Amino acid sequence: MAEYKRPTTKEEFDKNFKQKKPLMNDTEAYYEASRCLFCYDAPCIQACPTHIDIPLFIKQIHTDNVTGASKTIFAANWLGNACGVVCPTGVLCEGACVYNHQDVPPIQIGRLQNYATNTTIGEDKVIFKAGKSNGKKAAVIGSGPAGIAFASEARTLGYEVDVFEAKSLPSGLNVHGVAPYKITNEEVLQEIEYLQKHLGFNIKYNSAIDSKEQIKELEHNYDAIFLGVGLGNTRTLGLEGEDKANVVGAVEFIEELRKKQHKMKVPQKVVVLGGGNTAMDAASESARMGAKKVVLAYRNSKEKMGAYGFEYDLAISAGVDSLFHVTPLEIVGNGKVEGVKFAKTEIVEGKLKTNMKNTFVVRCDLVIKATGQAKQGHLYELIDNLKVDHKTRIETNAEFQTSNPKYFAGGDAINGGAEVVNAAYDGKMAARGMHNYLNKE
Repeated sequence: MAEYKRPTTKEEFDKNFKQKKPLMNDTEAYYEASRCLFCYDAPCIQACPTHIDIPLFIKQIHTDNVTGASKTIFAANWLGNACGVVCPTGVLCEGACVYNHQDVPPIQIGRLQNYATNTTIGEDKVIFKAGKSNGKKAAVIGSGPAGIAFASEARTLGYEVDVFEAKSLPSGLNVHGVAPYKITNEEVLQEIEYLQKHLGFNIKYNSAIDSKEQIKELEHNYDAIFLGVGLGNTRTLGLEGEDKANVVGAVEFIEELRKKQHKMKVPQKVVVLGGGNTAMDAASESARMGAKKVVLAYRNSKEKMGAYGFEYDLAISAGVDSLFHVTPLEIVGNGKVEGVKFAKTEIVEGKLKTNMKNTFVVRCDLVIKATGQAKQGHLYELIDNLKVDHKTRIETNAEFQTSNPKYFAGGDAINGGAEVVNAAYDGKMAARGMHNYLNKE
């Protein structure tokens, strides 16, 4: 179990947050590619949401055609570089590798993918270009993975594309909400810059779309609009004391950490509420920032957590403790956070029940809520005839078109919070859906 000293310099921060999937060198990539069996039915392809031809790009790496490998990857996934390192490859492509049935380590597909695309981006190779202009324009609201994938695909189809981003940097959670040990800001931004340079879509930063007038203007100026807004800030729990200063949402905590890095100070005792992958990231990050006691608290059993097992193991290896079958009742403290009051939970007749007779307090200086994100409800209300389901996700058809035919959507806005690779697939296919709709005879 690791013990981390609070980082006070960029070098110390980088050491504490060293990359989980470090970039391969040429020799490592060559030998790893040589292990691939090039299965004729390739279960890894089926396990990839974007269906990258994985055996092909690995063969191309092995035959020193790295540029060709990158073209194969980007042809299926416009966020191929980022996905190579942030994707949960252990439960997707690598989890499907046939070597798993032979007690042999699976091919490191993610790292090979990152190696190829990183090399091509670094050398600024031209492997795709914008299509011939068709005289039509598309607007994208949100420059997260879904929005960038939509913009990239739409440009290859000949559309002029303007992306409207509320923040000052692109790529959504890739640069704002993914743990720093998964991918660096520099690598995220290099990929977006590369795509933007060679495809020519525009990104308008600090340009939130939050009024009916703006929506009407977009509808007047563009032939179609893509909603790639993702989810909002961490939702409130309604706990007494939740408004105290040192109570933060996990997404907001991770965004601040990525922005400030070693300049951010994390208190000595931290409680993280939640059992998803974001909770694991927030807990692990707190420990890596030098917190002496980090407690991960979840209302159900370990087996019921939404987090992947490897994410939980990573948090525990960083020094995080865990509490199961507990539910928060109150955030206690006299003017500042001093702890969280919990009650034990138990399964009664198949249902989770809170035992109010069994309560206790875990002392802490900071509470991080990793309990899900709120919907972008305000924006949805501005758009006429836009249907959302009972879980507040935008409803789309098979072509990613919404109930308002001018609008298409993808990513977390329609799936409630899946992986970056799912968003990349949604954006790409939504652009094709838009193209089909606008070119109906």
